[in-house]
Amino acid sequence: ILSWQRRHRFCGVCGTRTGSIEGGHARRCPSCGAVNHPRTDPVIIVVVVDPVGDRIVLGRQAVWPLGRYSALAGFVEPAEALERAVAREVMEESGVTVGDVRYHSSQPWPFPGSLMLGFHATWTGGEPRPVDGELEDARWFGRAEVAQAAHEDAAWDVQDESRLLLPPKVAIARTLIDAWLAGG
Repeated sequence: ILSWQRRHRFCGVCGTRTGSIEGGHARRCPSCGAVNHPRTDPVIIVVVVDPVGDRIVLGRQAVWPLGRYSALAGFVEPAEALERAVAREVMEESGVTVGDVRYHSSQPWPFPGSLMLGFHATWTGGEPRPVDGELEDARWFGRAEVAQAAHEDAAWDVQDESRLLLPPKVAIARTLIDAWLAGG
């Protein structure tokens, strides 16, 4: 909210300096009366599950600590249905096709003002691999390996390319992974 307040000090309609209202959650123009609220950009995040349910697709960005993998994610395009965004982002990032997209949960994400919408989707084809340059690696992980990584719960900055490291428990990616492990 503070970042949004700093970036939106002037009215987008007439250019007059605006004032904070609603406890800082909106700005009003004293000249034309326009009221502006912070923009929220939807982002999908998804764990791709094989139809049998014993493995999932996870991806890795090059900037992450070695061994760290997570759910696949991306921004929803204007006028795009969430289910379509899931299918598009998974294909663009990993070359995998999915179906049976199921909403699971959401989490605010401050980049810069996003809402992450978490899903599970069923794999329908293709083998995971980096496609569009966003991921350094994308691959299948079996239930036993994911369960072991969840049990160890290594801190984010740990680097160990010899084992799988999962996102921290506060991340929606981890919530999705843990739900899959629990059978939900």
